[in-house]
Amino acid sequence: MSAPPLARRLATHLPFHYGWIVLGCVCLAGFARQGPSLAVLAIFVDPMGRDLGWSSTAFGGAVSLGGVIASLVAPALGRLLDRHGARFVLLFAVIGTGISLVAIASVHAAALFYLFFCFARMNWAGPFDLGLYGALNAWFVARRALAASIATLAQLGGLAVLPLLAHLAIAGWGWRAGWIAVGLTVLAVGLPPVWLLLARRPEDLGLAPETAAAGPASVEREPRYTRGQAMRMPAFWLIALYTVLLFPCQAGVSLYQAAHMIERGIDAGTAAAVVGAFSGASAVASFTVGWLPRRWPIRVALAGCSALVLAGTLVMLAISHPAHAFAGGALFGAGVGAMLTMLPVVWADYFGRASYGAIRGAALSMQVFAQACGPLAAGMLRDAHGSYVPSLTLFAALAGIGTLVVLGARRPGARAAVAK
Repeated sequence: MSAPPLARRLATHLPFHYGWIVLGCVCLAGFARQGPSLAVLAIFVDPMGRDLGWSSTAFGGAVSLGGVIASLVAPALGRLLDRHGARFVLLFAVIGTGISLVAIASVHAAALFYLFFCFARMNWAGPFDLGLYGALNAWFVARRALAASIATLAQLGGLAVLPLLAHLAIAGWGWRAGWIAVGLTVLAVGLPPVWLLLARRPEDLGLAPETAAAGPASVEREPRYTRGQAMRMPAFWLIALYTVLLFPCQAGVSLYQAAHMIERGIDAGTAAAVVGAFSGASAVASFTVGWLPRRWPIRVALAGCSALVLAGTLVMLAISHPAHAFAGGALFGAGVGAMLTMLPVVWADYFGRASYGAIRGAALSMQVFAQACGPLAAGMLRDAHGSYVPSLTLFAALAGIGTLVVLGARRPGARAAVAK
């Protein structure tokens, strides 16, 4: 599973580093990742709910359960990534997701929908996250942040295109055809490049990782910590705590921002436009942060991300005019987009490539579980108090604490540990 034959042949004839081919594979797989995204599911809630008599809670429960399952399996998946490489993990994710989404077209009972969608959502939160960024971190060093920003941008492209594809299929042939269209697109876009071109690591092709002007010495200086060594360091727990604090905000605000705006007197059309501005700001920020100088402390960049999330949440709390809504959505979206790009980079920069999967998998289980709690907490607080103000206040506090926490996450010492 380490290097397909076509990759071996191409690697010796390309006029550029093979890592850029790997980045292309990751972009296509990242586009396919969005098949079970919230944006796609949102297109199906109304037609499926009307046809099958399901409540909105039924769909939200499937999202949360899929995230919980991902949090449980992430550590084991991380070890599989280190042992077999990103190609193995991404093939599992793409094939499993595509087949599961197609299978939803045949469901009549909620239990079967939960079985198929939760499996697809587990892939979205676990194997895709580990496999996509595991591949990039194995192939890139000097341009790691730039590669991650391009990959994140491709995923945002899937987030824009796949809901539109689902809408068109539903409008023409019904919601069952919509799931078939999305599932087949996941397989068509994600499977060929991963199967034919994705190699586990540059060493499998007789190459070194991309190091740009830094030279091969930068690879020799890269840390090689094991999961056990990493988990004994304060930096691991501070970054993990940062994700536990920020991802409930990301999920909770993203899901309910439009409903909050409508409650504050913003019309539905403007609220939809604000969500579009949120997505646009995320895309711009995710690409822009890839160009930040690598010499800048990445913990400061992460603190800037959470500060933007905090600012956006505070603006949303005070919404009384459409301009406030656009400002809050843009600030919040920029913070989220930049954070999604920088987080995979910080794990590799701090602890190295050798045990990235095991280290990231351990932290991802905490992150995904916390993320699943965000919408649940926001919904419960809304039901208890009649507005989204309490949940936004909570999320603002979490973002503020996260900003302080990550500033203390200093990079481990320059001396590399030997992974065993």
